[in-house]
Order: sequence, then structure tokens, then C-alpha cells
Amino acid sequence: MYFISIIKRTFSKNLGVLFLRHMSKSNDIACTINVDKQSEDYGGDKLISPSATRNQEPILQVLKRFLICDIDQVEDESPLFLEISSGTGQHLAYFAPHFPGVKFQPSEYDVKVMKSISYYANNCPTKNIFQPLLIDIQNKLSNYGFEEDSIDYMFNANMIHISPFECTIGLFENAGTYLKPEALMITYGPYSKDGVLSPESNVAFNASLKARNPLWGIRDINDLIKLGNENNLSLIDTVEMPANNMTLIWKKD
Repeated sequence: MYFISIIKRTFSKNLGVLFLRHMSKSNDIACTINVDKQSEDYGGDKLISPSATRNQEPILQVLKRFLICDIDQVEDESPLFLEISSGTGQHLAYFAPHFPGVKFQPSEYDVKVMKSISYYANNCPTKNIFQPLLIDIQNKLSNYGFEEDSIDYMFNANMIHISPFECTIGLFENAGTYLKPEALMITYGPYSKDGVLSPESNVAFNASLKARNPLWGIRDINDLIKLGNENNLSLIDTVEMPANNMTLIWKKD
């Protein structure tokens, strides 16, 4: 059974050994994390991203609208929630206690933050966060033990604009293959619409991204819709968020 095997792998103390083989097709994928190591909450492997702290509650309110789970503890048939590009690990640590019957699987490309993600998983009071997987989203998720049509939710925050577009292509291709029929992918971050980027703060932010790496940049929702159509994903809702961000809800056809 897929769920049994993934649980055994993700909770294994030797997980890091299993996924040390780096499978990247690009050296530019990793998202820069603004970590406050001087915070009084910083404790060794625990990293804190101020932006994740600010946006976790607004994102949680969106998740409460779309995540469906009527059980209060993890079971074999619990929904599987895969986060791509988990960063410090704060998001799932904040979300998981509100959905104790959901199995949360963090993942990252940047090995430097894996200990932080593990810290948050180990200290989750509801114990429904698995140990992180080292995933390059440009690869097929089958390389990491996932089966087609096996994932109930995929979540990705603040990666699409801070990575080459090939990473976004990989995200949508994997969602179209590994999500269950009618399952959801949820993406969060800044976007343009119809070629128009606003307000001026997002224009300046986009310029700064491209100055750091010309392959980065805020993507247009219309381009993502086309990519979704190519992978049997439909944009079913757009939620305005604080700080000129949006949450996009994609449903697998």
C-alpha cells in the first residue's frame, strides 16, 4: 500500500540517507529564505522566516475553506497533503494542528533547511507531519515514492516567482499526474494578470528578482492557466491576500 510505505519512509530516522542523491536539473531553483536567526524563538535547527510568520494565518483561513477531513486523527485513509518547497517548515507546523486527520508531507530542494523542517515536524503537537523529503519538482514525483492519482492536496507558497519557470512547469505536470481526480493544488504568492503587474511595490519586487536572477520573476495568471489546461488543471478560485499576494485554487479535471 502506498500510504503505508510512505509513512514508513517519511518517519524513518534514516530518511536523510535515502534522499541524499541530488537530482537537480538546475542550480537556480532554490528559494532564498529570509531567516531571522536573532529571534528569541531561534533554537539551533529551528529557523524562522518573518514572511512565513506574517502570511500563515491568512493562508490557513483559505485552507479551512477547501480542505475536507472529518476525522480527528491520522488513519490509513487520511487525506495526503504534499507541500512543495517547504522553506523553514513553519507553514505546515502552523496548519497541521488545525487538521489533525490530514497527513502533511513537507518537501524541499535546499538541504540547508531540512533540519529546520524536521524540527517543526518533530514538535507538532498533533504528530501529523511527516519527515521532509528532498524533492526537485522538475523530476517526476514517482522518483520519490509517489504513485499516480495518490495525492489529495498539493500546496506551494512563494516558489513560482523565485525559481526558473521550468520549476513551475514541473509543479503543474506533477500535480496533473499525481493528484487524485478532482483533488486540489493551492499556490500562493504574487502574480500579474493580463500582463499587468500592480501595485508599484510588486513592480519593484519583480525588478529586484530579475536583477538577482534573470530566470526569476512574477508570473502571469494567464500563463499559468494555459499551463494548467495542458495538465488537466482548472483554476477554480482566486483569493486576494494581504501584501498584494493571491492564493490560487486549482482543481484536477
